[in-house]
Amino acid sequence: MVLQGCGEPVEWQFLQCFGERTPGEEVQDADVISAVEFDSDGSYLATGDKGGRVVLFEKVSTQPRYVGMDQRQPAPLPRGPGFEYRYLTEFQSHEPEFDYLKSLEIEEKINKVRWVRSSNNTKHLIATNDKTIKLWKVYEKKSSIVTGWNIERPGGFMHSPRLGGAPTAAQSKITRLRLPTVTPHELCLASRAKRIYANAHTYHINSISVNSDQQTFLSADDLRVNLWSLDVTDQSFNIVDIKPANMEDLTEVITSAEFHPQHCNVFAYSSSKGCIRVADMRNAALCDKHAKAFEEVDNSGNKSFFSEIIASISDIRFSRDGRYIMSRDYMNLKLWDLAMENRPLVTLQVHEDLRPR
Repeated sequence: MVLQGCGEPVEWQFLQCFGERTPGEEVQDADVISAVEFDSDGSYLATGDKGGRVVLFEKVSTQPRYVGMDQRQPAPLPRGPGFEYRYLTEFQSHEPEFDYLKSLEIEEKINKVRWVRSSNNTKHLIATNDKTIKLWKVYEKKSSIVTGWNIERPGGFMHSPRLGGAPTAAQSKITRLRLPTVTPHELCLASRAKRIYANAHTYHINSISVNSDQQTFLSADDLRVNLWSLDVTDQSFNIVDIKPANMEDLTEVITSAEFHPQHCNVFAYSSSKGCIRVADMRNAALCDKHAKAFEEVDNSGNKSFFSEIIASISDIRFSRDGRYIMSRDYMNLKLWDLAMENRPLVTLQVHEDLRPR
C-alpha cells in the first residue's frame, strides 16, 4: 500500500485470525461481523454480528516462561507480538422486531458497539441496531452449590433423605443430623441489559459515540444527531438537524458522528458528500453552524455518476490525542489535521484494482 504525503511504504503484518472456517463450510449470514471495537487500553475486544450477538475477547500474554533458566542470561526475544486475543464471553444483544405502526421489520444486526469505562471489575458497553440502543453490563457471577447432605450418593455426593415412607438402610445408620451448607462453586460471566434507549430516531442509527466525561453519548441517523445521558433512557436532546423543510431539497445525509476524546463539548460528523464538520456545543444548543469543515475539493473536472458515491464517508475516528481525524470512504483512508481544513495530511489508497474502472 502507498501513502500519499509520506515517503515511506506501509507494511501490514498478519497477527491473528478469528472465526476460521474449514474449506467448503458455508458462512451463515448471522455470523458475519458488522461492528468491531477495542476498549480504551486494548485489553478487550468487542465484536457485533448480523445475528444481534456481541462477542467479547480478552488480551492474554503468549510469551513463554522459562523455568529454571539462569537469571544471568537474557531471555530470548519473542518472535510474535507477545499477546493474543482469546474468547471471553458472548450474549444476545438485540432480537428482530417489527414496527406495527410503520409496517417495518427491524433487523437484529449490530451497527455499532462502544465501550463505557467502569471503575470496578465489571465491563460496560453500548450496542445499537437500526432503532434501539442498549447499555450492557458484563460481570462475574458466583455460582454456589449445596453440600453436606446427610445421605451419600453413589457418586460421592450427599443428598437429602426422602420424605415419607420407610427409612432406607443408609438412613437407619445416621447417628448425627447435619445441616446442609452453601459453598461457592465457580465464577462465571453474566450479562444483563442495564438500560434501553429507544424511540428517538426516525431513521436508521448509523453511529454512537461515548463522551470523554463518560456521562453522555451521542447517536446519529441519516438526518439528526441526538445527545443522551447514560442515566436517562426516555429523553434525548437534538444537537444536529439537517432535515430540510422539503425533502426534495435534501442533498446529503449524515453517515457518522464521533465525540472528541478529550474535549466533551466538541464532536464531529461526516456526510455523504465527503465533508467532515466539527461542532462545539458551547456555541448553541442546536449545532447547525459548524466550527470547522474538512473537505478535499476535486478540481480535476473528471466527475462522473459515481463520484458522489465514492466520496461518501462511511466512518470517522479521532486520534487518541484529538489532534487528527481518520476518515474512510470507498477508495481511501484519509488522515486529517484539525489545523488544516483544505486537504488531508495523508491519504492511504485502497481497492486499487477498482480504480481504473
